Amino acid sequence: MGTKLDGKTLAANIRNDISEKIEKLKKENKKIPSLANIIIGEDGGSRFYFNTQNSVCEKVGIKTKSLELEENIQEETLIDLIKQLNEDKSVSGIILQLPLPKHLDENKIASTISIKKDVDGLNSLSSGKLFKGEDCFVPCTPKGIIKLIKSTGVEIQGKHAVVIGRSNIVGKPVAQLLLAENATVTMCHSKSDNLKEICKMADILVVAIGRPGIINKEYVKKNALVIDVGTTVVNGKLTGDVDYNDVVDIAAYTTPVPGGVGPMTTTMLLVNLCGDN
Repeated sequence: MGTKLDGKTLAANIRNDISEKIEKLKKENKKIPSLANIIIGEDGGSRFYFNTQNSVCEKVGIKTKSLELEENIQEETLIDLIKQLNEDKSVSGIILQLPLPKHLDENKIASTISIKKDVDGLNSLSSGKLFKGEDCFVPCTPKGIIKLIKSTGVEIQGKHAVVIGRSNIVGKPVAQLLLAENATVTMCHSKSDNLKEICKMADILVVAIGRPGIINKEYVKKNALVIDVGTTVVNGKLTGDVDYNDVVDIAAYTTPVPGGVGPMTTTMLLVNLCGDN
């Protein structure tokens, strides 16, 4: 049997380090990082992450400014609010919970966030810098995925990595980060032909397609490292894109859902806020 890749424990260790750093800042009367957390409407997934992020920030001593806005908010009103937060010196970072209501232009609004405070890498300028390998805030989920992979001691360089999913917040940036680590990267998606055959060639398989249980052992190369980014509620239970019980016997490492990528995503937000790598 392979090893469960425990994001919960790794995240807890990183959070402890951050908590100690915040305590030191307090003792030295230095500025404490603060997060402006924006949620619009009552999307269940957004509300979960909003509450989790606020709770984790509180536990490590990071200040939060929670902005809970009505679903029918006008676009210009939201943009004006973000511009005010950009100028607010008490705010270190800004995060906008996605998805936004359909009447709002997600790209336009996200790109209003100053790249100096764009702690989830949503601004198009941040995406461009990531693509070019320039210094920027790295999106939290992809950053957490790379941390998880490196925690195993598996060498990324030279490996064949397959990423299933092409979203702007997970699939594309994690592929870019894997390229930066000198992996050979293949990107797949819901329209890809021969998906099973392609996945079977992966030394590192990252699954972020949003189809619960779609990946079983027939898709996985022996001793591969499997990262499951999927989070879908099925019969009241949070379920990943990977059939963990089926895959764990063939893969060297597999992330569970919950307890794998999720805790790392929130923790990387803290890392970005504190200016750590």
